[in-house]
Amino acid sequence: MRLMGKREIGKMSVFDLVISVMIAEIAVFVIEDTDRHAFHSYIPMLTLMMIQISISLVIMRFRGLRLMFEGKPTIVIAKGKLNREAMRKQRYNLDDLMLQLRENKIMTVADVEFAILESSGKLSVIKKETPPKQTGRAAYASAANQLDDHRADSERESIFPPKFRFEMLPIPLIMDGKVQDENLEKLGKNRFWLKNELQQRGSAEFKEVFLCTIDHNGRLFIDYARKPNG
Repeated sequence: MRLMGKREIGKMSVFDLVISVMIAEIAVFVIEDTDRHAFHSYIPMLTLMMIQISISLVIMRFRGLRLMFEGKPTIVIAKGKLNREAMRKQRYNLDDLMLQLRENKIMTVADVEFAILESSGKLSVIKKETPPKQTGRAAYASAANQLDDHRADSERESIFPPKFRFEMLPIPLIMDGKVQDENLEKLGKNRFWLKNELQQRGSAEFKEVFLCTIDHNGRLFIDYARKPNG
């Protein structure tokens, strides 16, 4: 593994993973069958190692071959919107997305400018830029808006029960058009409350929503499976 390079023990591509598994399988042959000569294991392992090193040197020079062996990154979130077609092609589900967003300390999908699923399976996240500091009247207006937002946030925080535990953020309320009743119960809410929240934002049916989450401030993020009627 050391001879094949540091990349081999880092984030592996599909090709690297296949080579590693094959070497491990070959190493087992001699361990299981003591009557076999050790060369029956050494020679195939060395052959695979040379194949891996040779192909790695070749794909360093030719990007087309590199993409063929290792694949290319896929954009799954662009400007706060989910790319469901890309997720479907990669068989990348919402649970995988929520897990990797939490690993990147993302509270809501709306905070993401771009999220890129790398060929290694890692999710690279680019957050939205924060607006520059303002001065004068603009700063006063911004402060007033922040005060209004703070009041609104205080009202939203009342959504959560006093002893509510945030095991995961953001908290999914609807995934793939299906209501997550368990999470609603933890919030002390029901489908009637959720339906009212959706109707205020122009959606009438749960099945119209691909993903709906709520962050620690009580703000909802909604991504539609299809455009709401009207």
